[in-house]
Amino acid sequence: MAGHSKWANIQHRKGRQDAKRSKMFSKLSKEITVAAKMGAPDPEFNPRLRLAIQAAKAQSMPKDNIERAIKKGHASEGAGYEEIRYEGFGPAGVGVIVEVLTDNRNRAAGEVRSSFTKSGGNMGETGSVSFLFDRMGMIEYPASVATEEEMLDAAIVAGAEDVQSSDDSHEVYCASDELAEVAARLEKPFGEAQAVTLMWRPQNSIELSGDKAASLLKLLNALDDCDDVQNVYANFDISTEELERLAV
Repeated sequence: MAGHSKWANIQHRKGRQDAKRSKMFSKLSKEITVAAKMGAPDPEFNPRLRLAIQAAKAQSMPKDNIERAIKKGHASEGAGYEEIRYEGFGPAGVGVIVEVLTDNRNRAAGEVRSSFTKSGGNMGETGSVSFLFDRMGMIEYPASVATEEEMLDAAIVAGAEDVQSSDDSHEVYCASDELAEVAARLEKPFGEAQAVTLMWRPQNSIELSGDKAASLLKLLNALDDCDDVQNVYANFDISTEELERLAV
């Protein structure tokens, strides 16, 4: 996931993440509302809600926003949302997975398809891309909280499967059904993570540069801007220098 992670980090450093904070909070609120609707409103008895709240806290979402989203779910306001996964291909055959949470399937499908088409990609059938990824849990910490060796040691003790460290962050990967437990164990030595999420991790990555890299970033940004889209994953790698150049 190196390319995708570097893309997100550069967005943050250049201030693009701040500009999208309201949209990000909206997506986090939607997930909390649906999780609260589908299970108990108490995160202690609702694993999905517990993860949604952890993800919101990791993005510094205000406590009042979180509580409002839970109340909406408890009041059945999240009843009309449908979870859909779309799969497709971007430039150079890069596989893309798009997770959607929507109350209008036709609108969501149209926006996702349009984003692919305008950026030189194409939609695929369900399963055409996901076999290239593994469904995993991911806990992310800034690089400053620990050395690579310290994070690796702590992750092993916590029950994680892998750690990828860079100049920006430590990404700890674990089995999807053990995410909440591993995150709780890592919180003891390192505090709250900056991201706790279920995600699709690429088994291999396609290296991109130049026009193809620019087209892929256009596609990822277009998909991320869709109101119904919750998460976007892609199996690509772009050098930090190329990302910096394209993000200017």
